[in-house]
Amino acid sequence: MLWDVDGTLVHTRGIGAAVFDRAIEQVVGTAPVRRRQLSGKTDPQIVREYLALMVDDPDGQLPIVMKALEAEVAAAATMIAETGEALVGVPELLARLAVEDGVHQTVLTGNTVANAAVKLAAFGLERWLDLEIGAYGSDHADRLELVPIARERAARLRGVEVDPAATWVVGDTPNDLACARAGGVRCLLVATGRSPFDALAALEPDAVLADLADTDEAVRILLGESFLG
Repeated sequence: MLWDVDGTLVHTRGIGAAVFDRAIEQVVGTAPVRRRQLSGKTDPQIVREYLALMVDDPDGQLPIVMKALEAEVAAAATMIAETGEALVGVPELLARLAVEDGVHQTVLTGNTVANAAVKLAAFGLERWLDLEIGAYGSDHADRLELVPIARERAARLRGVEVDPAATWVVGDTPNDLACARAGGVRCLLVATGRSPFDALAALEPDAVLADLADTDEAVRILLGESFLG
């Protein structure tokens, strides 16, 4: 199970966008005038899009802003925990899947390793996820490249070889579906982010849900009827 973070497992309630503004202002001297669309993108992709509008050498400034971004997210950890939330049904579903034989849960996210760790720890979700075998924006700026990275890590570090047909990306944006398709695996989309249910359903993912509140239904989709007892 390859879980997206923002909009799928957690909401940071605006903090996620604000930290980009502060990190860029630290390095460039001014905050972005207009916010970019963040959903479904990797952290390096978002930063580069901002910098391309603001400086002459976006690639040269990128690593400096990325370091500042991680510092800003770490500094906002308490605020994320206080004002953000784990999305409905998420702790129950992660806990349920964690005790099933043969199920391996990690993340596939545009966040860097450090930023994902902060957001997940804010709500205690990391206890059910093997973060070492995940794939992150710090691995590649192009989300389409992340599924093979996670699968290679699972094989190399855990000896886990999972059939692509039994591998799921769970996310909330069209980019999550594109990522799953590029990696040859299945996709469950949930309408807990910015994209409405009907728009996600029209993309024809393998499955779509309004949210993850119904644990049995999510397990039925991800693992099949036999896992419902």
